[in-house]
Amino acid sequence: MKHLLEEQIKEINKKEELFLQGKDNTYLNQKINPLLDKVRDKIPANLKNTLDKAFFKAFELIYEKGIDVIEKTYNKNSILVDYDINNQAMNKKLTKKHIKDLDNPSLNSSRFNSAFSAVEGSVLGLFGIGLPDIPVFLGLIIKSINEISLSYGFTNEKEEEKAYLLLLIQASLLKGKEQRELNMRIDQLAYAIENGNVPALNIKKEMKAASSCFSEALLTAKFIQGTPIVGAIGGVINHSYIKKITAYSQIKYKKRYLLKKINEQYANTITD
Repeated sequence: MKHLLEEQIKEINKKEELFLQGKDNTYLNQKINPLLDKVRDKIPANLKNTLDKAFFKAFELIYEKGIDVIEKTYNKNSILVDYDINNQAMNKKLTKKHIKDLDNPSLNSSRFNSAFSAVEGSVLGLFGIGLPDIPVFLGLIIKSINEISLSYGFTNEKEEEKAYLLLLIQASLLKGKEQRELNMRIDQLAYAIENGNVPALNIKKEMKAASSCFSEALLTAKFIQGTPIVGAIGGVINHSYIKKITAYSQIKYKKRYLLKKINEQYANTITD
């Protein structure tokens, strides 16, 4: 069991490193980004600030009133039951099949939500709707991350888990040194949560930081999405970013789960 867990940790660390190296969507780089670059100079100077506020208000709305609504869009108990079954199977006998069974719910959820975001962004873009879709887009992202976390046995009711989720969003949208530093901070928070030594956290501050990351990443995209017909490209952009965020989230929650299993095995060895 220990050998396979160590193999899985090496594999997930490799995936994490590839993500941090910036292996972005090829279609987005080759086809979409050149188009966005052409209209970048036409963006109003105050749009960044407008997007910051729009994303922050969406975060506030979701965390204050929208979590119950989001949870009605998926079966939380069913996901946790599946996790319990898969986790028990892992405890009895760790195999690659059991690990794959554990991964499948989160992977299936990511595919479905990414596809839905593409349709939603394209339809709204056809009608020239850019900013108003932010709560829907953000709600879909939080729904996706919640489903991934539940698949690995982590729930997001506590403040530290909400902060962890917000940090995941930030890190997935950043690049270079900032991204690597935040990735390390995420690992530190996961370790603190696991050991019951959680530092002081400011959810509002992390909401604002995540909002800034979103507005920076989607500045041109949201501007062009507000243009009828051309805005249909918003579906491709929405799909690309939600795929990126969920891919990173899946890596980090799986890593937490594997490290937890290793710690449990070590604890059992000591008691035996």
